[in-house]
Amino acid sequence: MNIDERFMYRAIQLAKNGKGNTSPNPIVGAVIVHDGTIIGEGYHRRCGEGHAEVNAVASVTNRSLLKDSTIYVTLEPCSHYGRTPPCAELIIDSGIRRVVIGSPDPSDKVNGRGINMLRKAGIDVTTGILERECRKLNPAFMTCHTLGRPLVTLKWAQSADGYIDRKRTAEDTPSIFSTPVTAALSHRLRTLNDAIMVGSGTMLYDRPSLTARLWPGHNPLRVTTDRSGVIHSPDNKFTILGREDDGSTASYLKALHDKGITSVLVEGGARLLQSFIDSGMWDTARVEVAPTALGDGVKAPLLCIRPTESLTVGNNCIYYYDNPDKQSLKTTKNIK
Repeated sequence: MNIDERFMYRAIQLAKNGKGNTSPNPIVGAVIVHDGTIIGEGYHRRCGEGHAEVNAVASVTNRSLLKDSTIYVTLEPCSHYGRTPPCAELIIDSGIRRVVIGSPDPSDKVNGRGINMLRKAGIDVTTGILERECRKLNPAFMTCHTLGRPLVTLKWAQSADGYIDRKRTAEDTPSIFSTPVTAALSHRLRTLNDAIMVGSGTMLYDRPSLTARLWPGHNPLRVTTDRSGVIHSPDNKFTILGREDDGSTASYLKALHDKGITSVLVEGGARLLQSFIDSGMWDTARVEVAPTALGDGVKAPLLCIRPTESLTVGNNCIYYYDNPDKQSLKTTKNIK
């Protein structure tokens, strides 16, 4: 590991502190180094507040050292005025001579402009240091700005013999496969997404609240699909999709993207989940398997790939999947 990678690793560590608080902005970390010693650190704490570079520069006690310092930042500094001034401009004004960047920013407002601004000011800019690791910090942001749609996570729990529920009426209690611990982990996942989506059948049969009540954090936008007009939300607690479009996964994702949603957690039911799998428009999946068997009921969605990792929690096992064809979906940017 060379010196640039070592300090970029530290910037990556800092960036992770902002996870769950910055959307739709990315999480970013920054480290300022003078003569091999860190003199300033910062990360983007919350959307609308100072960016990582701003907080790093503000943490430096001896500003005279900046003119002989290097700043390491996990994502290309912004070059436009938004809720805060451009970070590239701040770096130039601070007198920092060298900037090391992990990943370029693919958003239309930046997309190389920050790097060009720095270089035009005579600053030495190095890019691509631990780029893969830096890109992995922001899967939702990267997906949104490269594929033109939100990051899609599929989630369900099932029995050992492959059912997500028994056959029942809306008055019957649904089958429960999660434990108190895995339910809390599920709610944590809700806090990390901008929106949560279920189909009309799930709404009618389960009447879910879709909140993150078991984990501290924000509640995602609650979304239901309803092509038949059977769902009523007089208090506007739920955003309803599917009544004014063709009811396809592409149309759902376009509607969410137009609302500024960068990530959506699809929790059911089986038909909606399978439609995302069949369309290929998904990114990751979390499948919890309980040791109990139902013998009959509503079949779980079918994923014909191997999990990338697994986690055992008590007697339950959670399997994680990545869409192996995601890279080929770049042609779906700007879905019409």
